[in-house]
Amino acid sequence: MKEKVKVKDAYSVIKKSLPYIKKGKKYIIIYALILILSITINVITPLLSAKLVLNITNGLWQKVLIVSGLILFLEVSTNLIEFFGGLVYNKFYFSLLNDIQNDLAIETLKLDIKEIDKHSSGLFIDRLTKDADELSEIFQLTMWYLSRIFTDIGVLFAIFIVSKILFIYCIFVLFVIYWIEKIRISAWYEGQKETKKLEEENSGLVSELVRGIRDIKVLNSANDFREKMMDRIKKTNKLQIEIINGQKKYSLLSGSLKDLSNFIFIILGIILIKTNMLSIDNMIVVYMYQSRIFELLWSITNFKEEISKFILASIRVFEVIDGKFKKEKFGKRYLNHIEGNFEFKNVKFGYEKDRLVLKNLSFKIKANETVAFVGKSGGGKSTIFSLIDKLYTADEGEILIDGVNINELDKDSIRDNISIITQSPYIFNFTIKENLKITKQNATNEEIEEACKVAQLHDFIMTLPKKYDTKVGEGGLTLSGGQRQRLAIARALLKQTEIILFDEATSALDNETQKSIQIAINNMKGVYTILIIAHRLSTVKDCDKIYVLEDGKVVGEGTHSELLKNNKYYKKLYKKEMER
Repeated sequence: MKEKVKVKDAYSVIKKSLPYIKKGKKYIIIYALILILSITINVITPLLSAKLVLNITNGLWQKVLIVSGLILFLEVSTNLIEFFGGLVYNKFYFSLLNDIQNDLAIETLKLDIKEIDKHSSGLFIDRLTKDADELSEIFQLTMWYLSRIFTDIGVLFAIFIVSKILFIYCIFVLFVIYWIEKIRISAWYEGQKETKKLEEENSGLVSELVRGIRDIKVLNSANDFREKMMDRIKKTNKLQIEIINGQKKYSLLSGSLKDLSNFIFIILGIILIKTNMLSIDNMIVVYMYQSRIFELLWSITNFKEEISKFILASIRVFEVIDGKFKKEKFGKRYLNHIEGNFEFKNVKFGYEKDRLVLKNLSFKIKANETVAFVGKSGGGKSTIFSLIDKLYTADEGEILIDGVNINELDKDSIRDNISIITQSPYIFNFTIKENLKITKQNATNEEIEEACKVAQLHDFIMTLPKKYDTKVGEGGLTLSGGQRQRLAIARALLKQTEIILFDEATSALDNETQKSIQIAINNMKGVYTILIIAHRLSTVKDCDKIYVLEDGKVVGEGTHSELLKNNKYYKKLYKKEMER
């Protein structure tokens, strides 16, 4: 039953791989022609080698020189063929790898955020790198192994012509050793599936180590993290040792059988010569060919092993491309311009099914209003922003933008019109200018500088040796928390969307910079729809409306002064802040 599943898997992945292969068909044709030429030379060369031995034995030195010259010519030709074949294949390989990794990256970016939340980053890193590489590499290996197989089949046919008895013997030996190799490959395949899972976990842990190295140092938890990592590595290595040891047992058995078969082959050859059923020169020719019989077996079994790798890598790659993992879903309706009206109608949402964060949440926001959401941590404020930007989809209820259900709108209608400035923005390992241009590729230097001036970042940038061309490191590690926040604000301002969401955007800023950003936000009032999440109520006193959230529900709404008069919960929060 297992074999049938593998055949089905092979057919499925080959079918899915065809569009990629077709793009490089001219390279495949050239490479195939080169391999045919190589096969021909490889079949002829052993014949000439046998002739060379016979001529040396008989002292025919002139013929020895001629045959040696022919062998030299064929060997040099083989080297040239392999050289040009390598050039052709490299073009095909890197073109194929580029296409597969490009599609993988596109589909990974389409993944539902919940899929990213519940899987290790190593899963996607390995599939983008290792599996894509293995999938691309198989096409060269396929052509190479097929050339070896066809060459050795040609050799087998030559043995059949010389001696049918030795041919039958060789076929019998091949069958026995192939049966052993088949069992070995099946065991290897099952082991590799488990190894891949462990490697994904290890990649994820290494990724966590690199990204979180500062916190690991500060928490003085290097030893704990190292032990956790070593435990994973030991588990992977233990499995690998088991697989290798198992493979060696099969190799020992098949290797011993090969040695025994060689001995029996010589005895059988002697018997045939003694009974005049085989001439000495033909025995030499067949013996020269005989080693290639085991190369045929080696090529077939290794080819099967590579095909198993190919199937495993392909399944993992196409799981991402074809949608085993849940992708983001958008509607088809496109809005060229969004005014900025929002409405939540009885919205329910939870990151886990049995733990709701938002519970029948309802509120309205008018275009160009500046609205704040306040409340304790965990009350659902940031979740509201994630739902507005369609990073997550509400479990129940409706979210309307300009009266249109957000689920009907396409991705561009939503994300081209909304900017979110989060409390912990991710800064890419690019230059400052490149980080800013992520939101607007054609931004001019004047636009970039103006956005940075509004975000109170321009003066700092001008103190750097390379100014806007300064690299900021992974996660913006060369910048302070406040500088990363201001860079994110400048990035959002440069996008110039109708709706701007500030999710604790001033939390990492000093009081002076916060005031500057507050002035910038006030200058945008009435022009953009601005939504603000804030723990410091003093920063949202001037908002047109404030929603007070508690346990995923709205427990108050109004202006700052109205809430101080009418809402005990808001009054309590404000009083605590004033005391601090």
